[in-house]
Amino acid sequence: MAKVFRPSTRESSILSKIESGKEHARKATIAAVRDHMDDIANAISMKLIENRFVETLSKTSLQDQIYQCLERLTQADDFQIDYQCAPLRSVAPHPNVASLYLTAFIVEKLIDHKDVIDIFGSDEDIYQCVHQQMSRFLPT
Repeated sequence: MAKVFRPSTRESSILSKIESGKEHARKATIAAVRDHMDDIANAISMKLIENRFVETLSKTSLQDQIYQCLERLTQADDFQIDYQCAPLRSVAPHPNVASLYLTAFIVEKLIDHKDVIDIFGSDEDIYQCVHQQMSRFLPT
C-alpha cells in the first residue's frame, strides 16, 4: 500500500513562502511593465528588427502591436497569462513571465498581422532577445 504524504507544519510553511515569493515576483514584474510600456515596446521592436527576427513593413506598427500585447498582459488574470505562455514554458529554465508572454505573442499571433512579412529565429532566440530588452526595465 502506498504511503500517504502529509507535510509537516514546517514543510508547509516553507512551501507557502516559496509560492508567495513567486507570486510577489510575478506582480512586481507586471507592475514594472505597466510603468514602462512605451519604453519596453520601443526597445523590443527595435531589437527584433535590428537582429532580423522580424521582417516588417512598418516599425511603428510593430511597436503598436507589442504595446497592445503589454497592455493586455497588465490587465490579464493569472489563467489568461498561463494559457498564453503554456506552449513556450520550456523555452528557458526560469523564464520571466512578461518575457514569456510577449515571446508567445510574437511567435503565435504577430505572424498574422498585416504589416509583418515574416518571423525568423527559434523560440529560444526570440525569448532571449525579448528578455534582454525587458530585463532593463524590470526589478532585480
